[in-house]
Amino acid sequence: MNIRVVLADDHPVVRQGLAAMLRSVDGIEVVGEAASGREAVRAAVDLAPDVVVLDLHMPDLDGVAAAQEIGRAAPAVGIVVLSMLDDEDSVRAALRAGAAGYVVKGDPQQKIVRAIRAVAAGDSFLTAAVARQALVPEPTREGAAGLTSLTAREQRILGLLTSGLSTAAIASRLGVATKTVSNNLSTIFAKLGVGNRTEAALLARAAGLGDRGARNTPGGATGRS
Repeated sequence: MNIRVVLADDHPVVRQGLAAMLRSVDGIEVVGEAASGREAVRAAVDLAPDVVVLDLHMPDLDGVAAAQEIGRAAPAVGIVVLSMLDDEDSVRAALRAGAAGYVVKGDPQQKIVRAIRAVAAGDSFLTAAVARQALVPEPTREGAAGLTSLTAREQRILGLLTSGLSTAAIASRLGVATKTVSNNLSTIFAKLGVGNRTEAALLARAAGLGDRGARNTPGGATGRS
């Protein structure tokens, strides 16, 4: 099945150019466009796409607020931010608002496609420059305390997530239901004081948990599903 995408950008030339590029990619279908944050939220609810590609600077409702609204009104829709902004504050705000992907305008087009595909599959995607902005040099006091409070199962799940596996792949690796992993992730996020899997993975990588999680799992955890 095609990945259904809504494009939200207030510049028609940018939006139309991106739409033309994506329509040339096998497996991706552009099902709608939005010129404001409020239109992006409405399209996410009405069209139920797999992914919304969202600019941060938009009229009516900015990208961060729109991402938050989409998360509440259409939680199954993945969000990829495509912005000129790559500063720490913008990146962190977008991730906290629920974005699972972040690509900077000017990056190669294939990175936009990779981000859409990753987020549609339930994974996260940050370009290297963006990841450096989002990655804390060391765990915060709250995050460090949260890491030490994780159960052995929760540490294992977080390690697999950090190593790049989707929720479904983690469930398959552990031999449990996907819902069980989702429930565990919700508990992990609460303990770490983070809002989504991307922030959790960045915090865990800073603490070196990803490698331990992979080594503690039969066969390692090096790929995505």
